[in-house]
Amino acid sequence: MPVTEEWRKVAERVRNWGRWGEDDQLGTLLTPDRIAFAATRARAGRTIQLGIPFDAYGPQGSSGFRRNPIHLMAVDGGDAGLATALDGWGGRNEAQVAGMYAAGPMRYNDDYIMMPLQTATQWDALSHVYYDGLLYNGYPAAAVTSFGAAKLGIEHVAERGGVVGRGVLLDVARHHNLDRLEAGTVVTPQDLQATADAQDVELRPGDILLVRTGWWTRFLETRRAAEWFSGSPGLSWRCAEWLHEHDIAAVAVDNPAVEVMRPEDDVMMPLHMLALRDMGLPLGEIWDLEALARDCVEDGVHDFLLCAPALRIPGAVGSPISPIAIK
Repeated sequence: MPVTEEWRKVAERVRNWGRWGEDDQLGTLLTPDRIAFAATRARAGRTIQLGIPFDAYGPQGSSGFRRNPIHLMAVDGGDAGLATALDGWGGRNEAQVAGMYAAGPMRYNDDYIMMPLQTATQWDALSHVYYDGLLYNGYPAAAVTSFGAAKLGIEHVAERGGVVGRGVLLDVARHHNLDRLEAGTVVTPQDLQATADAQDVELRPGDILLVRTGWWTRFLETRRAAEWFSGSPGLSWRCAEWLHEHDIAAVAVDNPAVEVMRPEDDVMMPLHMLALRDMGLPLGEIWDLEALARDCVEDGVHDFLLCAPALRIPGAVGSPISPIAIK
């Protein structure tokens, strides 16, 4: 069977359109009972940061359409001191600077950031990917315009409390006795199941799955972003049915695209299409799972409360995040 035909048959089997209603815009995300159970997994009170820094030194520097965050100061302590020097040079004069502050000794600093919403650690919204002119749940692709996503925007996730639930780490790299997977390694459904079995972790409906390939450490060692992107290992599109069978709520990986970057067959980014467009399954990219993996080895516990809320940006097709595991 040609791969394209096989892939489309998988799409039909995993498609969740209408499963949670004709107007559904959340897909596989969690219900209150699942969140309540997840809260019981926070037992020791340890918090582990899973996001990478939002700075100018991240992996997006060589991307053709995304860039690393740019952090700029709007007001800082030097503004008041430079008031006289700036006067007459088109900058702020002393009166303008004084007007920025309240009466009395209080002074302040202020800043802003410019960045793509899908740079650094992130969630993809369900409106991020489509094919055949349709988004998840049958919404038309034309629902996303230059004004943003009229359907399936990230705000629907944020308004429900973001992504909170029982997180489960599958450390595929460690299961293969590797610090990290080799470039281009395809992680199969069999790899996921074997890792879960070896870790003696039982998957439950509504789990948020974190898959460690170790690939983030490759970028930290080399800082060669283009190489890091193009060589990334990741999930096979054939994992879609395994994820569907286990009722996984969301998947996040320590690589740039969740799935393996080099096309397995003749379809580009097939797991994105199956997950976001057909299943309604959010994808998380560029997570740092190293500290979490070490902690899981130390205590032998691979599940935890995961808090990974999206920003409430109406019409956005993705969101930067700073996720935290609580054990």
